Amino acid sequence: MNPIDMFALGINLNDDGTVLPGPRRMSGDSDGWTVAAFHVETDEDVHGDHWEMHPEADEAVCVLNGGARLYLRPEDGQEEPQEPVTLTSGTAFVVPRGRWHRLELDGPSDLMSITLRRGTRLERRLA
Repeated sequence: MNPIDMFALGINLNDDGTVLPGPRRMSGDSDGWTVAAFHVETDEDVHGDHWEMHPEADEAVCVLNGGARLYLRPEDGQEEPQEPVTLTSGTAFVVPRGRWHRLELDGPSDLMSITLRRGTRLERRLA
């Protein structure tokens, strides 16, 4: 039994009730939910130039340390986001299933995400 380095591996919460370490990835066909922690320095580290969407589940975006602004794209498909949700150390926001979103950092931060990655989509943000 060894501790799991959450900044190197994710934790997969499988449909059969098992909890196993596994690769951290933005999308995939895993059988269950993924819990992943990230140390990020720049907006590039959180693919700030892309919108992201999880069609099969909500996503909990958690700031463990640092700060970020989470933008939700309007549901009418327009590119201009609504006012950002400000996340500080120890706070989280639940992004609804199927809602396009992106992050911008306030500085170096430690983040955690919890979602079902199956079917995750990325779309390049227009300039």
